[in-house]
Amino acid sequence: MLALRRTSAFLVLLFSAFLPPPQCAQDPGMVHYIYQRFRVMEQGLQKCTQATRAYIQDFREFSKNISVMLGQCQTHTSEYKSAVDNLALRVERAQREIDYLEYLRESDLCVESEDKMLAEKLVQEAEEEKKIQTLLNASCDNMLTGIKSLKIVKKTMDTHGSWMKDAVSSSPKVYFLIGSRNNTVWEFANMRALMEDSTKPGPRKLILTHSWQGTGQVIYKGFLFFHNQGTPNEIIKYNLQKRTVEDRMLLPGGAGRALVYQHSPSTYIDLAVDEHGLWAIHSGPGIHGHLVLTKIEPGTLGVEHSWDTPCGSQDAEAAFLLCGVLYVVYSSGGHGLHRITCVYDPRGTISEEDLPNLFFPKRPRSHSMIHYNARDKQLYAWNDGNQIIYKLQTKRKQPLK
Repeated sequence: MLALRRTSAFLVLLFSAFLPPPQCAQDPGMVHYIYQRFRVMEQGLQKCTQATRAYIQDFREFSKNISVMLGQCQTHTSEYKSAVDNLALRVERAQREIDYLEYLRESDLCVESEDKMLAEKLVQEAEEEKKIQTLLNASCDNMLTGIKSLKIVKKTMDTHGSWMKDAVSSSPKVYFLIGSRNNTVWEFANMRALMEDSTKPGPRKLILTHSWQGTGQVIYKGFLFFHNQGTPNEIIKYNLQKRTVEDRMLLPGGAGRALVYQHSPSTYIDLAVDEHGLWAIHSGPGIHGHLVLTKIEPGTLGVEHSWDTPCGSQDAEAAFLLCGVLYVVYSSGGHGLHRITCVYDPRGTISEEDLPNLFFPKRPRSHSMIHYNARDKQLYAWNDGNQIIYKLQTKRKQPLK
């Protein structure tokens, strides 16, 4: 109202400035005109006042409604916050339960996986045992019980070498291989021709296309098998009649990286023949590692099976196989007693209780080679230039349980 009065006063003063001079103030028409204009202005001011009051009232009601709504929003916000916090707790609890169920599921899977692996291992072991039984199914159930006697067949000046007969052939021929690195094989007609140099005809000289390494050569079914010199693990199958290389193979398992026997300084792979066929013996990884025994198929030169044996190469000088059993000969420092102190049977038919004290007749030096001849049932050995035959004593193995 105060603002309205001030506005009216301002309008009066404004119109007063435009009033006519006094001489014209008595004009009735002019007075009536001015009066009417004041009436119109007052009515406009009243409408403006009413509108202003209405706007103020509406604003007050709007402010009141806004305050109520803000209060409701705060209430709802608290409710929503409480609900969200509760939901977060439930989600966290559910996540812990899910993690626990996942842990139980993984535990079950681990148990199932372990059971499955164990079952597969048992099946594999059974198949492995069946394979070994198939490989070593020859009718041979003898085991060594003693070295019966010694016979020196010949004496030479060569410390290292090997000599042998064909392990399965009925041929009386004897083969003489001098040295640990050579390519000359001497073929004698029989044992007498070897023993008596004057016997006629003399030996036949066979020059190989490759040189051998070590003293681990064998002759099997008319073929000479030897470790090829200059290679770590190549085995050559040589046809003695045709004088040609029939086949060759690389022996796996780290063969040829170390000496197979400590007291045989040039032999890295030792080949052997028994009633079950062709074998290879070599040292496993590491210095003075354990011996590895490998069964070889002589026709294809394929590896049939390999075994890591408990027999070490330290203090060993030679080894041979008899009826599928590995016998390793040891001596202290390469002198003194030569004895078999480690025997390995892949079939497990020989126990520690079955092993007697196996000693060789005393020799001044270690053996350069010892090979078993399955046909003669005796050992051919080379010791300090002497070619020796050892007669054997055997007995039947215990039956498999």
